Amino acid sequence: MGERLGFIGLGKMGTPLTRNLLKDGHEVSGYDIDPARMRQLAEAGGAPCPSAREVAGRSDITFTMLLKPEHIEENTIGPSGVAAAGRKGLIHVEMSTMHPTWSKGLAGKLAGRGIEMLDAPVSGSVDQVHLRTLAFMVGGRREAFERVRPVIEPLARKTVYTGASGTGATMKLATNLFVNAGVALLSESLLLAQRSGVPDGIIMEVLRGGTVGGNLLELAGPRILRRDFAPQGAVEIFVKDMGMAIELARERGFELTVVKAASELFLKAEAAGWSKDDAIRVIEVYEGKAG
Repeated sequence: MGERLGFIGLGKMGTPLTRNLLKDGHEVSGYDIDPARMRQLAEAGGAPCPSAREVAGRSDITFTMLLKPEHIEENTIGPSGVAAAGRKGLIHVEMSTMHPTWSKGLAGKLAGRGIEMLDAPVSGSVDQVHLRTLAFMVGGRREAFERVRPVIEPLARKTVYTGASGTGATMKLATNLFVNAGVALLSESLLLAQRSGVPDGIIMEVLRGGTVGGNLLELAGPRILRRDFAPQGAVEIFVKDMGMAIELARERGFELTVVKAASELFLKAEAAGWSKDDAIRVIEVYEGKAG
């Protein structure tokens, strides 16, 4: 039997996630500021609501997947947020990539209103949502995780309980910094081979057959080679995530030297007006096209 779920933030990841939840037999209510996304939810069989508070009033477990902390706070502890519904015992699953300290703070504010929060960001792209090959990393009370686990596990290839509140957010930043800096390094590798006259097909064949082979190469490599900048993971998101990782490392007493260097490249891409483009556009920084 399905759960009563609520989803706030029906963007590139949120919309296909809600569709998968509906396919899994759950009752899904949702809210987004974009009317077109609300219509898509209704067409998929979900129930659009006029606010996050209304979503929570119809749900036992709610989710947020939003870009900025102020948007999450507005939709959780704001006047029309999840907490305003007064649903004691509700579990809220925060799926965005946020600073662990901020995440723990929000969990404390929600706990004061009778709502338990899990930080449960995901690693993966839109394509991986469709394929159900995401990776979940979930921090919070173990009992709350076990309550939510049957809902999120079918959405992913891997679901890992990471420990106390904030540890899911920490592991997402640790995962992202590898991917973020990796896109820059992969761009260097591919551009070096292209500029040396090696055909694209041979480049990929060689890299696939060696230690470089893996998810990042398959997801980003062909798109870098053909300069396909259609947004999957935007430049502005890479800038945000690397900034948080750099800040967290400083709080822990060390510097992310490689990530700092990569971050400068993406900041140049953002300054060139490419913030909404896919992060692989960083290759054009190397090519001198960022101005």
